[in-house]
Amino acid sequence: MRPMIVCAAALLIAAAAGAETTKPNILFVLSDDHSYPYIGCYGAKEMKTPNLDRFASEGIMFRRMFTGAPQCVPSRATIMTGRSPVACRITRFSSPLPRDEVTFPEILRKEGGYFVGVLGRSYHLDGSGRGPEVSDRVFDEKGLRTFKERFNYVDASNQASVPSRMAEFFDQRPKGQPYFLWVNFNDPHHPWDTGAQPPDPKSVTVPGYLPDLPGVRGDLSRYMGEVEHADMDFQTVLDIVKERAGLENTLVLFMGDNGLAFPSGKGSLHDPGLNVPLLAWWPGVIKPGGDSSVLLSGEDIAPTCLDAAGLKVPERVSGVSFLPLLRGVAFPAARTYIFGERGPHGGATFDERTTASTVDYSRCVRSAKYKLIYNITPNLRYTPVDSGGDPGWKEMTAAHEKGALATEFETLYFASPRPVYELYDLESDPNELINLYGRKELAEVERELKEALQRKMILDFDYLPLPIAAAPKKANAKAQKEEAANRAAQFDKLDLNGDGKLDKAEFSGKRNADEAAAWFAARDINGDGFLSREEYVATKVANPPGHKAQK
Repeated sequence: MRPMIVCAAALLIAAAAGAETTKPNILFVLSDDHSYPYIGCYGAKEMKTPNLDRFASEGIMFRRMFTGAPQCVPSRATIMTGRSPVACRITRFSSPLPRDEVTFPEILRKEGGYFVGVLGRSYHLDGSGRGPEVSDRVFDEKGLRTFKERFNYVDASNQASVPSRMAEFFDQRPKGQPYFLWVNFNDPHHPWDTGAQPPDPKSVTVPGYLPDLPGVRGDLSRYMGEVEHADMDFQTVLDIVKERAGLENTLVLFMGDNGLAFPSGKGSLHDPGLNVPLLAWWPGVIKPGGDSSVLLSGEDIAPTCLDAAGLKVPERVSGVSFLPLLRGVAFPAARTYIFGERGPHGGATFDERTTASTVDYSRCVRSAKYKLIYNITPNLRYTPVDSGGDPGWKEMTAAHEKGALATEFETLYFASPRPVYELYDLESDPNELINLYGRKELAEVERELKEALQRKMILDFDYLPLPIAAAPKKANAKAQKEEAANRAAQFDKLDLNGDGKLDKAEFSGKRNADEAAAWFAARDINGDGFLSREEYVATKVANPPGHKAQK
């Protein structure tokens, strides 16, 4: 195990003298499709991640960081802007980030004098995916690829090229200028093939939201192997920074962009799709050994970095700076809720065979204890993003077809249609297997979460239907009075014998016999076989036979 980059004691002395007055350098390393808790320090003991584990022990690890979306493009937009994917108009996966959405590195560059760069795997915000020629023409014609204007250094190659691209970045950086560098890893994105010696499938822990099947174990093993590969490359990044710029007065953040490409993960608003690792290290500022379960959102990275640099956070940013947590002081602005959105994935279009892996519209709100998911497209059949052809999902599907899959997994993955609303008690059901929506005892929880989601959707100008409908129109008193008068006059005409009540023959007249009988029964409140004036004139019927008009 290599020693950490610099001597902690020396850093504490040096940083204490200058960290408060000198703008920190900021290194942001982003892994791809990386769910919590898949690092050794979080309790995944079958994994070998010594570098990230040591890094966490010398800084602080966060257990409840939730990205703005379970997909890389909208999630990265949230991280860079401090705003939800809906608010910055990038819920469609193939969209470029609109030019009027300002990223926090641009503010660091313009207002803080930072040299800013991005490198490694594609950053995904200049239009992601292999789009058709017509899309490329529009992008070029309207200048929609904007990151070369936003950053000083821009690369979108791959993880293997990170060392050489970092060398270019530091070669171009003016001496003494503070920097922000965003390093993107491919790991552990599907397909999982970079792990040299992944954990034995027999030894891996199968999470409760997945069935314990050989294919699932094999997939988890290969996935963990990729995280182990990322661990080695993370140390390489730190070594290069130490050599080229030093790590004194440097805030280093390691984070996942969204969850693992497994069922309930990537593309899903369940926790495995949104809950990602976040580790932070800043010598002389962050006290070693930190461990936090405070709710954080991907929206919070931007304001935290701006705050750390001593710069004002724009009002349009909806994220919350968690700099107090890094400094180890009181954090009165802690979140009550985090929010997530799901929209189209990849570059696929829509047809009669489309499943939820490529197109799905949903929103969620999560507190420390409860989560509400609002599914707008429940009729689309569930399939996992990226890993639908892997052994795990194939074995799950085969077990489903044989009727051998446990009930909770049948409900979670194969119910059709899916529920419009899902409500989970995350303390008693952390795997989100038991949908509690509609329980009378949780009506107040449902109301609270719906109101929070409604507020977020309104403030973000969300285009989807709101979860709380408008109150029904109150009947116009004048119209009701006129209707009652008309029915009273009609009653007098039908009351042929003038006895003040209608028998079935008088009521039916020339109407369809079955329809007349049904309406007579509905209006005969006291069941005496006649309709009184009051029963006939009433403008509302408690149990109408299915017709909109009152008869």
